[in-house]
Amino acid sequence: MPSLEKRGHFPNPYMASRDEVASRRTDVQRRIRIALNAAKAEERASVKGGETTVAFVKEEQCIGCDQCTIVCDDDAIELYDKPLASPLMKVDINRKAKILRDPCTGCRLCVFACPTDAIIMIDR
Repeated sequence: MPSLEKRGHFPNPYMASRDEVASRRTDVQRRIRIALNAAKAEERASVKGGETTVAFVKEEQCIGCDQCTIVCDDDAIELYDKPLASPLMKVDINRKAKILRDPCTGCRLCVFACPTDAIIMIDR
């Protein structure tokens, strides 16, 4: 097989090596992670909470994953079964979260734990 020089392919001095590309990629990933973390922190800071608020579940977004009940220290969340009418899934019921207004202290832990953003804080 002919060498690279004989085939007209020469190493380009302007091309980055694998190590340089890997280093750049790591740096870009780090900068993206920092930006995403900052955006998430701003979002968390903007979520209202406290004694004048209560959590509310948007039922259509709730997947019944139980994450909110795990983090709730006030036992203010319970899951209930709802019939599931889906031609695609052979499941009879789907679990949904429900906030109990009186024990809810407005701590926002459930909002941060929800993977589908189904829980929001509203005024009491």
